[in-house]
Amino acid sequence: MSHDSQPEIQTESQAESQPGQTSHTILFGPDGLRSGWGILLFLALFAAFLAAVGFVRHLIHPHAAKTAASAILTPRIAFYGELTPFLAICLATWIMAKIERRPFATYGFGFTDSRRNVPLLLAGLLWGTVFLSLLVILLLNRGLLVIDGRLLFGSDIWKYGLVWFICFVFVALFEETLTRGYLQYTLARGLASLYQRFFSARRSDALGFWTAAVLLSVLFGLGHGSNPGESPIGLLTAGLAAIVFCLSLWRTGSLWWAIGFHASWDWAQSFLYGVADSGTVAQHRFLATHPTGKPILSGGATGPEGSLFVLAILAIVAAVILFTLRKPAYQPNGIV
Repeated sequence: MSHDSQPEIQTESQAESQPGQTSHTILFGPDGLRSGWGILLFLALFAAFLAAVGFVRHLIHPHAAKTAASAILTPRIAFYGELTPFLAICLATWIMAKIERRPFATYGFGFTDSRRNVPLLLAGLLWGTVFLSLLVILLLNRGLLVIDGRLLFGSDIWKYGLVWFICFVFVALFEETLTRGYLQYTLARGLASLYQRFFSARRSDALGFWTAAVLLSVLFGLGHGSNPGESPIGLLTAGLAAIVFCLSLWRTGSLWWAIGFHASWDWAQSFLYGVADSGTVAQHRFLATHPTGKPILSGGATGPEGSLFVLAILAIVAAVILFTLRKPAYQPNGIV
């Protein structure tokens, strides 16, 4: 493993042999701040930053009413709704990186060789558009989706296409870093330590990573339950998609492929084809569509992500990750 990507991790015996180390065993372990405390501090920082932003916003607009969940998504709501929490995540992650004395890139933001980030991002953007298009074509061919017509013409197509692309990049940045950034790395680190200590597991790093991935992916899926038109299959899809994105993180040590895929999938879904996303329809979309047939097949009001066919699509995406993303010689998140 490159020394640029991860500080050298000490063994328990090495840590205990250092003067003063034993007096801090409740807070610090052999590889620094214990993962449980790190997660609690990270969540506290994230919540504090969001509360501070909310307080400032209230001072500026004291009579602004809270916006209820709506079936219509505007670019303004999408942009500011994701930008603020993403910046809070970045700030909390940066502070934790300083406290734990690890590079910021450790938490899924890239390789030491940053030149690999752009190809990963572009590949994710391509595959996200391809697979969402494949799902839409499948629904169209089976008569489960109907295109009603175009809603945009001329320069509006490019203008709103770009606006929505920027919005969904921030959606992807926030959602990928929320559970697959610092939290994934730190929970995996803590669980790997437990597997090693109590079970002497040979592949404790792998067990820690995938246990954390499953736990956080379940939370990620359940977190979509507040969406106005979500369905049980939609929740399952969100959780399974999170697992698939964790697979790309495992293969590359980076979130950039998942960020690209996530952004272009949402963009193609909401803007290009104009289908619902968890019951939410984008304003200023290119096409107008509506589902037909059984909701369990068409996705109904949820959109294509509520269709059983999306499960097969996700399986193919996982295969693409395994065959197209080569595992690097080292992983900046410390996973081998």
